[in-house]
Amino acid sequence: MTEPPRPPDAGDDPTTPLSGSPGQAGYPPPGGYPPPSGDQPPPAGYPPPGGYPPPGGYPPPGGYPPPGVGYPTGGYGAPGGGYATSEDKTWALIAHFGGPLGVFVGGGLLGWVAPLIANMTRGQQSPVVRAHAVASLNFQLTWAIVGLLSWLLTAITCGILFFVPMLVWVVPVIFGIIGGVKANEGTLYRYPMTYTFVKG
Repeated sequence: MTEPPRPPDAGDDPTTPLSGSPGQAGYPPPGGYPPPSGDQPPPAGYPPPGGYPPPGGYPPPGGYPPPGVGYPTGGYGAPGGGYATSEDKTWALIAHFGGPLGVFVGGGLLGWVAPLIANMTRGQQSPVVRAHAVASLNFQLTWAIVGLLSWLLTAITCGILFFVPMLVWVVPVIFGIIGGVKANEGTLYRYPMTYTFVKG
Protein backbone atom coordinates (compact mmCIF):
# COMPACT_ATOMS: atom_id res chain seq x y z
CA MET A 1 0.00 0.00 0.00
CA THR A 2 1.35 3.42 -0.86
CA GLU A 3 1.53 6.32 1.53
CA PRO A 4 -0.33 9.51 0.62
CA PRO A 5 1.88 12.49 -0.32
CA ARG A 6 2.94 14.74 2.55
CA PRO A 7 2.64 18.51 2.60
CA PRO A 8 5.95 20.41 2.06
CA ASP A 9 6.17 21.74 5.61
CA ALA A 10 5.30 18.53 7.41
CA GLY A 11 8.71 18.55 9.14
CA ASP A 12 9.69 15.06 8.10
CA ASP A 13 11.72 16.00 5.01
CA PRO A 14 12.85 12.83 3.23
CA THR A 15 15.41 14.66 1.07
CA THR A 16 19.03 13.48 1.08
CA PRO A 17 22.17 15.63 1.01
CA LEU A 18 22.69 14.73 -2.65
CA SER A 19 19.17 15.53 -3.77
CA GLY A 20 20.06 19.13 -4.51
CA SER A 21 16.98 20.48 -2.80
CA PRO A 22 17.44 23.08 -0.11
CA GLY A 23 16.43 22.44 3.43
CA GLN A 24 17.77 21.14 6.69
CA ALA A 25 19.47 18.20 5.02
CA GLY A 26 19.83 19.86 1.61
CA TYR A 27 22.93 20.22 -0.54
CA PRO A 28 25.03 22.27 -0.13
CA PRO A 29 24.55 22.92 3.57
CA PRO A 30 23.78 26.47 4.64
CA GLY A 31 26.96 28.56 5.03
CA GLY A 32 28.92 26.64 2.39
CA TYR A 33 30.96 23.47 2.45
CA PRO A 34 32.33 22.30 4.83
CA PRO A 35 29.82 23.54 7.38
CA PRO A 36 31.51 25.89 9.85
CA SER A 37 32.03 24.53 13.31
CA GLY A 38 31.97 26.58 16.48
CA ASP A 39 35.77 27.06 16.65
CA GLN A 40 36.35 27.80 12.94
CA PRO A 41 35.66 31.07 11.18
CA PRO A 42 33.27 30.93 8.26
CA PRO A 43 34.97 30.11 4.93
CA ALA A 44 36.34 33.11 3.08
CA GLY A 45 35.50 33.84 -0.52
CA TYR A 46 37.89 33.82 -3.47
CA PRO A 47 40.00 35.82 -4.00
CA PRO A 48 40.90 36.38 -0.35
CA PRO A 49 40.27 39.77 1.26
CA GLY A 50 43.08 42.18 0.39
CA GLY A 51 43.40 40.90 -3.18
CA TYR A 52 45.78 38.45 -4.79
CA PRO A 53 48.41 37.46 -3.76
CA PRO A 54 47.33 37.25 -0.14
CA PRO A 55 49.27 39.27 2.46
CA GLY A 56 52.40 37.38 3.50
CA GLY A 57 52.25 35.30 0.28
CA TYR A 58 54.49 36.15 -2.66
CA PRO A 59 57.27 37.24 -2.73
CA PRO A 60 58.35 35.48 0.45
CA PRO A 61 59.17 37.63 3.46
CA GLY A 62 62.77 38.80 3.10
CA GLY A 63 62.65 38.56 -0.71
CA TYR A 64 64.16 36.08 -3.11
CA PRO A 65 67.84 35.00 -2.86
CA PRO A 66 70.18 37.17 -4.91
CA PRO A 67 70.99 35.91 -8.43
CA GLY A 68 74.52 35.02 -9.48
CA VAL A 69 75.82 33.72 -6.16
CA GLY A 70 79.44 34.72 -5.75
CA TYR A 71 79.25 37.62 -8.19
CA PRO A 72 78.15 41.22 -7.86
CA THR A 73 74.43 41.49 -8.59
CA GLY A 74 72.90 43.80 -11.12
CA GLY A 75 76.08 43.92 -13.18
CA TYR A 76 76.84 43.52 -16.83
CA GLY A 77 76.33 40.24 -18.65
CA ALA A 78 73.97 37.41 -17.89
CA PRO A 79 70.42 37.85 -16.57
CA GLY A 80 70.82 38.82 -12.95
CA GLY A 81 74.34 40.15 -13.46
CA GLY A 82 77.69 38.43 -13.09
CA TYR A 83 80.21 41.07 -14.15
CA ALA A 84 80.76 44.58 -12.88
CA THR A 85 81.72 45.90 -16.34
CA SER A 86 81.83 44.73 -19.93
CA GLU A 87 85.63 44.70 -19.67
CA ASP A 88 85.44 42.07 -16.93
CA LYS A 89 83.26 39.89 -19.13
CA THR A 90 85.65 40.30 -22.08
CA TRP A 91 88.68 39.23 -20.04
CA ALA A 92 86.81 36.26 -18.57
CA LEU A 93 85.93 35.11 -22.09
CA ILE A 94 89.55 35.59 -23.21
CA ALA A 95 90.69 33.42 -20.30
CA HIS A 96 88.40 30.55 -21.33
CA PHE A 97 88.26 30.76 -25.13
CA GLY A 98 91.96 31.62 -25.37
CA GLY A 99 92.84 28.19 -24.01
CA PRO A 100 91.55 26.20 -27.01
CA LEU A 101 93.13 28.76 -29.36
CA GLY A 102 96.50 28.27 -27.67
CA VAL A 103 96.11 24.50 -27.96
CA PHE A 104 95.73 24.79 -31.75
CA VAL A 105 98.54 27.31 -32.19
CA GLY A 106 101.00 25.65 -29.82
CA GLY A 107 100.48 22.01 -30.68
CA GLY A 108 98.60 21.33 -27.46
CA LEU A 109 101.19 23.03 -25.25
CA LEU A 110 100.26 26.74 -25.16
CA GLY A 111 96.66 26.71 -23.92
CA TRP A 112 97.77 28.29 -20.62
CA VAL A 113 99.07 31.54 -22.21
CA ALA A 114 95.71 33.34 -22.63
CA PRO A 115 94.46 32.62 -19.08
CA LEU A 116 97.83 33.78 -17.72
CA ILE A 117 97.60 37.05 -19.68
CA ALA A 118 94.01 37.59 -18.49
CA ASN A 119 95.06 36.97 -14.90
CA MET A 120 98.08 39.30 -15.10
CA THR A 121 96.21 42.07 -16.95
CA ARG A 122 92.79 42.25 -15.29
CA GLY A 123 92.87 39.66 -12.51
CA GLN A 124 94.52 42.07 -10.07
CA GLN A 125 91.66 44.60 -10.34
CA SER A 126 88.71 42.20 -10.61
CA PRO A 127 88.20 39.16 -8.36
CA VAL A 128 85.65 37.79 -10.84
CA VAL A 129 88.14 37.83 -13.72
CA ARG A 130 90.79 36.33 -11.42
CA ALA A 131 88.47 33.44 -10.51
CA HIS A 132 87.79 32.70 -14.20
CA ALA A 133 91.42 33.07 -15.22
CA VAL A 134 92.76 30.87 -12.40
CA ALA A 135 90.23 28.12 -13.13
CA SER A 136 91.16 28.11 -16.82
CA LEU A 137 94.88 28.48 -16.12
CA ASN A 138 95.01 25.46 -13.80
CA PHE A 139 93.12 23.32 -16.30
CA GLN A 140 95.23 24.36 -19.29
CA LEU A 141 98.50 23.89 -17.34
CA THR A 142 97.41 20.39 -16.33
CA TRP A 143 96.65 19.44 -19.92
CA ALA A 144 99.78 21.11 -21.28
CA ILE A 145 101.80 18.75 -19.09
CA VAL A 146 99.71 15.81 -20.29
CA GLY A 147 100.26 17.00 -23.87
CA LEU A 148 104.04 17.19 -23.33
CA LEU A 149 104.03 13.64 -21.95
CA SER A 150 102.02 12.46 -24.95
CA TRP A 151 104.63 13.99 -27.32
CA LEU A 152 107.39 12.21 -25.39
CA LEU A 153 105.46 8.95 -25.61
CA THR A 154 105.13 9.40 -29.37
CA ALA A 155 108.86 10.05 -29.70
CA ILE A 156 109.80 7.05 -27.56
CA THR A 157 107.61 4.72 -29.63
CA CYS A 158 109.07 6.12 -32.89
CA GLY A 159 105.70 7.51 -33.97
CA ILE A 160 103.67 4.36 -33.42
CA LEU A 161 101.46 6.21 -30.93
CA PHE A 162 101.22 9.34 -33.10
CA PHE A 163 97.48 9.63 -32.40
CA VAL A 164 97.88 10.08 -28.62
CA PRO A 165 98.77 13.84 -28.78
CA MET A 166 95.77 14.44 -31.03
CA LEU A 167 93.48 12.76 -28.50
CA VAL A 168 95.02 14.82 -25.71
CA TRP A 169 94.38 18.05 -27.67
CA VAL A 170 90.65 17.33 -27.83
CA VAL A 171 90.13 17.51 -24.04
CA PRO A 172 91.30 21.12 -23.40
CA VAL A 173 89.57 22.33 -26.55
CA ILE A 174 86.17 20.88 -25.61
CA PHE A 175 86.27 21.88 -21.95
CA GLY A 176 87.70 25.31 -22.75
CA ILE A 177 84.74 26.00 -25.03
CA ILE A 178 82.32 24.79 -22.35
CA GLY A 179 84.02 27.07 -19.82
CA GLY A 180 83.71 30.02 -22.22
CA VAL A 181 80.01 29.38 -22.78
CA LYS A 182 79.41 29.23 -19.03
CA ALA A 183 81.41 32.43 -18.54
CA ASN A 184 79.26 34.14 -21.16
CA GLU A 185 76.23 33.19 -19.04
CA GLY A 186 77.89 34.69 -15.94
CA THR A 187 78.75 31.35 -14.32
CA LEU A 188 82.16 30.19 -13.12
CA TYR A 189 82.86 26.77 -14.66
CA ARG A 190 84.65 24.21 -12.50
CA TYR A 191 86.91 22.25 -14.82
CA PRO A 192 87.21 18.50 -14.25
CA MET A 193 90.54 16.63 -14.23
CA THR A 194 92.52 19.62 -12.98
CA TYR A 195 95.50 19.96 -10.69
CA THR A 196 95.69 23.23 -8.73
CA PHE A 197 98.95 24.97 -9.63
CA VAL A 198 97.74 28.52 -8.95
CA LYS A 199 95.58 29.42 -5.96
CA GLY A 200 92.54 31.60 -6.57
